Amino acid sequence: MNVKVLLIACITLTSGVAGASAAQTPLDQHPRVRDSFYAIGLADQIRRNCPQIQPRLVRAYTFIKSLERWALNSGYTEADVDALTDNKAARSALEAEIARDLAARGATPGNAAGYCKVGREEIARGTRAGSFLKGN
Repeated sequence: MNVKVLLIACITLTSGVAGASAAQTPLDQHPRVRDSFYAIGLADQIRRNCPQIQPRLVRAYTFIKSLERWALNSGYTEADVDALTDNKAARSALEAEIARDLAARGATPGNAAGYCKVGREEIARGTRAGSFLKGN
């Protein structure tokens, strides 16, 4: 499985939505979806920048599929889910938010130790992001 494709799909699932009923929260704004893909994006940045931490790809993929099933069971359509992958602006905004949060915690570009520290904290605290990571 291509890690990049999986993680791009994860992050883009929080992007714009078309077709959700007026009574429903747009999928990209639903707290469950947004929080979930923030965690996946955070884990992705940690594993990309800390050589001592590896991704749990099967766990992440399984989680993504369960979130997709949840969306469909909650009344969102395949078109709603598919529309999320096309919003590059929303994906960029999420990535920028993650970068700001990481920087505030000492993880800045070129500082692998900072990313490793944040990754170990996420794993130790048992956060959603931590569940997608494993340390060596």
